[in-house]
Amino acid sequence: MLILASASQSRKKLLENCQIKFIQISSNFDETSIKEKNIFNLALELSFQKANSLSENIQNTILPEEFNNGPLEILGCDSIFEFQGKAYGKPADKEEAFIRWKKMSGEFGFLHTGHTLIIGNLDSTSKAFRITETIKKTVSSRVYFSKLEDWEIKSYVDTNEPLYCAGGFALEGIGGKYIEKIDGCFSNVMGLSLPWLRKNLHEQ
Repeated sequence: MLILASASQSRKKLLENCQIKFIQISSNFDETSIKEKNIFNLALELSFQKANSLSENIQNTILPEEFNNGPLEILGCDSIFEFQGKAYGKPADKEEAFIRWKKMSGEFGFLHTGHTLIIGNLDSTSKAFRITETIKKTVSSRVYFSKLEDWEIKSYVDTNEPLYCAGGFALEGIGGKYIEKIDGCFSNVMGLSLPWLRKNLHEQ
């Protein structure tokens, strides 16, 4: 049984579209507590901490009956956009989003998504979660942006979509029409590499 340790709606949608049975529980991990300068490693560490935080508190979580006994897999993910060597999270406001898009227009960046799958068994009586395996990997995709006019950038920023997305864009949303091409895993840019998950998930 799979638990998605994330509140992300895009990750939820990806799993639903693949007909993978899961439940979604936010880990509520404080991301600001991690101080890691390497962007690649930061994405991986945050994904691990999200999954691990939920695994440590699973006994305090009310689960559906079928999740209360036997194998359990907890998936943590975190996406960070890298542009010209800098990490871009969610823009603070419209002004910052506009300035970013001016820089990204006609250029490319990397979307790094850290993935952690903690596999174990949950004892229905004691509620103890015994970890048997932890699988971790950062998957990176190169994202090429179209050359945009200022009015196009302003129009996109005014939708507010960039304010809620790592890097300031959503491939599966309005921002999809401004993505020229992608080198690497497509779903990874939406926050979860489905090919990676398929290879590592015990039950699908």
